[in-house]
Amino acid sequence: MGSGQKGFVFEEVAKHKERNDCWLLIFGKVYDVTPFLEEHPGGDEVLLAASGKDATDDFEDVGHSDDAKEIMEKYYIGEVDSSTIPVPKKFKTQTSTVTHKHDESGFLMKILQFLVPLLILGFAFGLQFLGKKEKTED
Repeated sequence: MGSGQKGFVFEEVAKHKERNDCWLLIFGKVYDVTPFLEEHPGGDEVLLAASGKDATDDFEDVGHSDDAKEIMEKYYIGEVDSSTIPVPKKFKTQTSTVTHKHDESGFLMKILQFLVPLLILGFAFGLQFLGKKEKTED
């Protein structure tokens, strides 16, 4: 790292999550945004909610302007050791046989919802056709 840059471990950065001491970790860089809390267009609560963790996704989800990215640079205080950042937990969706059976019954219901009206229409047309045929025979 160049002069003026400091290296941090994630645990140290995560401790700075108070209104009077707020640091953000974005793209591996650490920013002391405490003086910016009052000026942030989204309010200080947004920054406080993003502190204490890797805020990269939060930052990207908002879609900050180039001006906002330039403003960030004056709050830059160093970089974090990437090996100390905890890996985000990935949640697996559980599949079960009950859901599969529910899908099968849902498929059957869709077919019935389509076929029953067709059968009723077919029956009605058949009766109408037979009724006309009987009238012509009289």
